[in-house]
Amino acid sequence: MANKGSPAKQRYDKAYNARPEEIKKRALRNAARREYEKKHGDLPSNVDVDHKTRMKHGGGNAPSNLQAKSQTANRGWRKGLKGYGK
Repeated sequence: MANKGSPAKQRYDKAYNARPEEIKKRALRNAARREYEKKHGDLPSNVDVDHKTRMKHGGGNAPSNLQAKSQTANRGWRKGLKGYGK
C-alpha cells in the first residue's frame, strides 16, 4: 500500500475515526473488554476480547458472546480472504 503512513492517510484515518458511528462502535468494543475483565481478570495488552458472533451480525456484549483471543488471531482473520492482503 503506497499510502500507508502518508499525511493524507493520517488525515483520512483521523476523520474516519471521528465519525459518530465509529465512536459508538469503539465505545461498545471498550465496554466489552471491561465486562470481560470484570469476570475473568485483567488481560495482557497483546490479547483482544473477541465477539464470537460479530456485532454487525447480531452479536452483543453478553458474556457468552465474548472470548479472549490473541491480537494476531483476532485481527488477522482477513489474511485468508480473497481480495485482502497478499
